[in-house]
Amino acid sequence: MMVTIDNLKRLCIDHYFHEEIEGVMGACMHLLHSDDLFEATLAFRLMREAGHDVSADDILQKFTDGAGEFSLAFSKDIRGLLSLHDMSHLNIGGEPLLHKAKEFSTKHLTSAIKYLEPSLAKYVRQSLDHPYHLSLMQYKARHHLDYLQSLPNRSTAMEELAIAEFHLNKQLHQIEMQEIKRWWMDVGLAHEMPVVRDQVSKWYMWAVTILQGASFSRYRVEVTKIISFVYVVDDIFDLVGTPEELSSFTHAIKMWDILATDSLRTYMRPCYKAIYTVTNEIANMAKKEHGFNPINHLKKAWATLFDGFMLEAKWLATDQVPAAEDYLRNGVVTSGVPLAFAHVLVLLGHDDAASNDAAKLISCPAKILRLHDDMGSAKDEAQEGLDGSYRDFYLTENPSCAPADVEKHMLRLIEREWEELNRECFRRRRTFPSSFMHACLNASRMVSVMYGYNQSRGSQSLRTT
Repeated sequence: MMVTIDNLKRLCIDHYFHEEIEGVMGACMHLLHSDDLFEATLAFRLMREAGHDVSADDILQKFTDGAGEFSLAFSKDIRGLLSLHDMSHLNIGGEPLLHKAKEFSTKHLTSAIKYLEPSLAKYVRQSLDHPYHLSLMQYKARHHLDYLQSLPNRSTAMEELAIAEFHLNKQLHQIEMQEIKRWWMDVGLAHEMPVVRDQVSKWYMWAVTILQGASFSRYRVEVTKIISFVYVVDDIFDLVGTPEELSSFTHAIKMWDILATDSLRTYMRPCYKAIYTVTNEIANMAKKEHGFNPINHLKKAWATLFDGFMLEAKWLATDQVPAAEDYLRNGVVTSGVPLAFAHVLVLLGHDDAASNDAAKLISCPAKILRLHDDMGSAKDEAQEGLDGSYRDFYLTENPSCAPADVEKHMLRLIEREWEELNRECFRRRRTFPSSFMHACLNASRMVSVMYGYNQSRGSQSLRTT
């Protein structure tokens, strides 16, 4: 049953069996104490993902020797090592054996690849390069299906359902994409400002990975519009507007009045009107579907984003070099993630989008995105802005530090954010809808797909899934 649940989740069809899965999760409890590495680690991962309070160190202790190191007796257990590696990325902090689990499983799986039969070797390589918890399941589902189809004991019914789900989603996503393209052409921002990015497919990919499932189709379309505005406004601040024009733009956003367009330069007016219209439409949608009007939360989120962009513009205009931490704190805001997720939250029916708990959870994918972007991995951006990066400012503060050391430091910060995100998601399941938890996790996973998945393959690969 546990293997079946795992396969359903990896194929992105577990939502069809939610009640059945909930009904058998209790069986995981006794498997936690199994002496079999695969059984114990799989049970732990499924229970932690379901929000149960389980200790990694308690589970793993029995697989270590007197010195606290993993026993070499498990170094040939490929299935157990794969499960141990999957488990090792669910760290919530304060679990030292999970760090050792990652090192042990990575070392021995890497050594074993050359001796494995081809389909298993390919699966192991995929698991090492793109760990289960850190990867986008929509992307990995095709690889997992290929692997299942290579096994002697196959579940053809499960495979057929996964394939049918893939085709249904593909059709729905194509319909949504066409609607967004028509809206983008009608709003005319690319025509008004040719210098700004025109990347509709990319903006939609963020939404389609954050909000999954047919029931969120309308929300994906609306969130894509919000994401597009983030990119457009970023380019206006970075490439087009003068300090005086940007100040007027920010003031108009804070007024939140369609008449405020009269104070703006001509090229800014269509953008302001589009932001105002779409945001109010989303607020009305939330009021109609969930019974509350979130427009004040959403207006505040827009004002916060513009203030963040204004601060970056001020630094640039006055040749200021901010402290790396100050830059990163503001960079979380200007990533656009807090703004986008404020809209996601209200669409999902949560009327406290400005709460501290929400802000804490949202800051994790925001910081992960900003740090990945600033490591220089976003090579497809085609942007000419000069607003600096965390890497540059950290090197300025630490001139004796080598660039490679800065990257290691940034990767450690990203790992720390993943631990914080895991803590928030796995321990606060009753605070927010589970769909919001998954949205935050998937946004973080999407960063590596968009900016670093086999480098040149990044977003192009996702378009084919």
